[in-house]
Amino acid sequence: MCGGGEVVNALGCSPSIPGFESQPPLIKTMKKVYLIHGWGGNSRGGWFDWLKQELPEMNIKVDALEMPNTDHPKIEEWVSHLMNTVKEIDEETYFVGHSVGCQAIMRFLEKLPENIKIKGCVFVAGWFNLKEEASEDEEDREIARPWIETPIDFEKVKQHTNNFLAIFSDNDPYVPLSDKEIFKEKLNAEIIIKNNQEHFNEAEKIEEALKFILK
Repeated sequence: MCGGGEVVNALGCSPSIPGFESQPPLIKTMKKVYLIHGWGGNSRGGWFDWLKQELPEMNIKVDALEMPNTDHPKIEEWVSHLMNTVKEIDEETYFVGHSVGCQAIMRFLEKLPENIKIKGCVFVAGWFNLKEEASEDEEDREIARPWIETPIDFEKVKQHTNNFLAIFSDNDPYVPLSDKEIFKEKLNAEIIIKNNQEHFNEAEKIEEALKFILK
């Protein structure tokens, strides 16, 4: 029996968190992948569509989420949306993020009860800093500023998994390649650098992401 302010799920008692109070008991039956798009993006097209086709053929459930206010992403809105939308989460769950969607995943994970474990995360073109040319104007800089300046508790993120893959392009016009060192240092992430993929907006498939999920 859980104490006051706690709820029961398949992983035991956990503190009450919005979006998880009424979570039903979970039965692990198959892998599950959540796809989180980036700033100004959506859940359709390119390598997202490719994963949505490939994963079910391998008996892996996939859910590509539509994030709110995508042209003006806010940390609180995106994390709250994940809290309210992600209901099936266990040790067979993966999160795959693109661009700022990678940060949204990390900020979501740091808010979860410690006892909730997941299988792993794939971060594609994730960033903690941006190149100057990533911002077209002052409005873009204001949108990006909270994502750059608000700290992430990486130790809390790692309470849920130690299985991270971060994929970068050597000619990304927005993301400094030096950010790979942050992913490596803070998350001990496996790092892959691909050639001439820019920000992966036009990529039709990312084989390394699929292999990571299948291993």
